Amino acid sequence: MTVSNFKSAHRLITGYRASKELWPQVQRLGMQRPLVITDRGVLQSGTLKLITDQLDAADYAIYDGVTPEPEVAIVEACTDTFRSGEHDGLIAVGGGSAMDIAKCVAVYAQHDGPLHELFGEGRVRQRNIPLIAIPTTAGTGSEVTNISILSDAEQQMKKGIVSDHLLPDVAIVAPEMSQSCPRSVTAASGVDALVHAIEAYLSNFATPITDALALKAMELIVRALPKAFANPDNIQAREDMATGSLMAGLAFGNAGVGAVHALAYPLGGRYHLAHGVSNALLLPHVMEWNKLACVERFRDIAVAFGEPIDNLTDDEAAERVIRRLHRLCADVEIPVNLRSFDIPESALPELAAEAIKVDRLLRNNPRKLVLADIEAIYRAAY
Repeated sequence: MTVSNFKSAHRLITGYRASKELWPQVQRLGMQRPLVITDRGVLQSGTLKLITDQLDAADYAIYDGVTPEPEVAIVEACTDTFRSGEHDGLIAVGGGSAMDIAKCVAVYAQHDGPLHELFGEGRVRQRNIPLIAIPTTAGTGSEVTNISILSDAEQQMKKGIVSDHLLPDVAIVAPEMSQSCPRSVTAASGVDALVHAIEAYLSNFATPITDALALKAMELIVRALPKAFANPDNIQAREDMATGSLMAGLAFGNAGVGAVHALAYPLGGRYHLAHGVSNALLLPHVMEWNKLACVERFRDIAVAFGEPIDNLTDDEAAERVIRRLHRLCADVEIPVNLRSFDIPESALPELAAEAIKVDRLLRNNPRKLVLADIEAIYRAAY
């Protein structure tokens, strides 16, 4: 028996039309001049109006400069906007990028030194700026995790700030916020959420609490993602995806993720592949590699996927899981291999050399990987 801690946003508000609960939380947190952090896609889609319509009584401003796979410069620019506008709170509305930027600004705006001092684990000393996170995709789980990931353009790598001070004060998870999400983003973010659940369940640091969340998340996502992809107006599928993504976020926010994410980081940093797409491309191949270390857990995943396995061995059940993952990615039109993105095969050893450095994630993985193993996984995904 071991002692474990469970982390989350301080308050969760979920369900259809939960977005209407924003204003009471703004008042409760004492925000009078909030800065809304988002991206131009969310702004142009009209989704942001669900939020800004509630802020008429506040002196709010909008920062819409968030980009996919955001770089350090975005944090600097957004922090300048926050400081110059004398804002007193942050409301993140968007996918993982918008929420990660808001979390970074929340701890950096009152930090006396350069941003790079905060990279790593446990380097943030305080946060006094209230923060509300409202996801517009069902995928990242950033609204309930204690980490923000940024791209370092110079080093062509992803870097993270890890601190419980990043946990938002409020997370509002409402399916109506994702209805305008493009189909490709629905697919990539949805598979990303599934990766979170699976990796949390297979993590060396899984607990009974994270296991329960991860398995239920898998059940919801595998069933709902094809429906949400096929019909964006299917609000029940959207709600199941929002709930599944949230549960997966709670699971991996406490148990951690593993080799899929570790191998995805160099792809995002070097080739700017969307995080969800990178994870989706790698997931079946890492699963194939990991099953030797924890094949019995694959049986539980098969049950969560709704696969009939009564007369199957653990190995056969694991194969069912991997085939189902390939089929799911195909159903939502995720590209099937790395070469689809013009990544040269000659780059695979360099990618492996970068991925092996992501020890923070690899230590969670159920199978210990050496450099040759990681290169073999990239080649399988190529």
